[in-house]
Amino acid sequence: MRPEPVDLKFHSTEEIEEGIVIGVTTRSVPKALLEEYLDELVLLADTAGVTVVHKFSQDRSSVDRATYIGSGKAAELAGVIEEEKIRVAIFDDDLAPVQVRNLEKLLKCKILDRSGLILDIFAARARTKEAMTQVELAQLQYMLPRLTRQWTHLSKQYGGVGTKGPGETQIETDRRAIRTRISHLKKKLDGISREREVQRRGREGLTRVAMVGYTNAGKSTLFRAMTGADVLVEDRLFATLDTTVRKITPGQGKNVLLSDTVGFIRKLPAHLVASFRSTLSEVVEADLLLHVVDLSHAHAADQIGTVNETLKALGADTKPVLLVFNKIDKLADRSRINLFAERFAGSVFISAERNINISGLSEKMMEMIDEDSIERTLNFRQSEYGLISKLHDIGELLGTKYTGDRIEVRCRVPRKNEEQLQKLLSRSIDSNELNFKTHHRD
Repeated sequence: MRPEPVDLKFHSTEEIEEGIVIGVTTRSVPKALLEEYLDELVLLADTAGVTVVHKFSQDRSSVDRATYIGSGKAAELAGVIEEEKIRVAIFDDDLAPVQVRNLEKLLKCKILDRSGLILDIFAARARTKEAMTQVELAQLQYMLPRLTRQWTHLSKQYGGVGTKGPGETQIETDRRAIRTRISHLKKKLDGISREREVQRRGREGLTRVAMVGYTNAGKSTLFRAMTGADVLVEDRLFATLDTTVRKITPGQGKNVLLSDTVGFIRKLPAHLVASFRSTLSEVVEADLLLHVVDLSHAHAADQIGTVNETLKALGADTKPVLLVFNKIDKLADRSRINLFAERFAGSVFISAERNINISGLSEKMMEMIDEDSIERTLNFRQSEYGLISKLHDIGELLGTKYTGDRIEVRCRVPRKNEEQLQKLLSRSIDSNELNFKTHHRD
């Protein structure tokens, strides 16, 4: 079976390598699903600087333990690679070290699996110290069990002064050095996490909303539309790695912290998710999640499932979620809106790029935020304007009424800030004389 040709143009100034992507159809991965995986793998390869010239699939009851695709198909693939001078072969699943070693011998080209490719993309796109630290940690954790094939040229044994002792191989020294570096990076990320915690405490009174979604769903475009922030917007996978946070005021007197986070994808490497926990803490700590979905994508429903699985892995699957179906301007069939509106009640349909229904999204977002809040009417002396000002930090002022030297304030406060409100009121001169009127939203 000859591999299927792929017509894909690469739009980067980086060095271009020609490659081939390979996957296996099994009982759990039917052909249609594999085609979807391989199409996504082609896009990942393009992002990494590889022009994919062929897609190759193999039908098996299960993957081959030695070569992933079987020795016969590997030999057939080797002929294609040699004939067309292909430099890299990318496999859709994670490969065991022995599979990589055998494939390198048979195919005589660079071998990558999906996790290795994603890590390479993250390494190229990391810009901040935090992101670079997180990516390096994930890469080292990925590399550690694969040293046997990565650095076989270092397996010569050394002894004497300056080494651990006779009999230790260089690869063991390298493995120990990597473990030491991993320990250092983990401590560094713990420090970053503590810094983030201090930052969060400084704004803990504000309602926090985090955008999540499949990579390239349009989160950064929506973030720019809602905040005016000059964030990178690019029609490519994983254009955004670093979390960006901005304060917005979608309702009168109501401040909200909105964050844009890294996109999710199928088979996201576990090491990467673990390393990015400090970045993804914005998701875990959020009061509301905006789950942005590319409605124009043929497999939008499957992508929703992938994001939900990742949120569960992060422990954020119990958060209130507002589904935001983006890119409605790109739909060829408008009936798709009605189909998804029926399936996902309460969702919002927008085009972030063309600024369609952004106001409707803001209204729905505020409606969900207000559902988990309480309203109170409080009385202060006019001299206590400082306390009234601090109410802005933990809630929303709905109105004020002046009577003599008194001020009656109506406010709405998220339930999570009730304790802060009580502490604030205890500082009032007339704390025992305050008139409380509580309005619960059930």
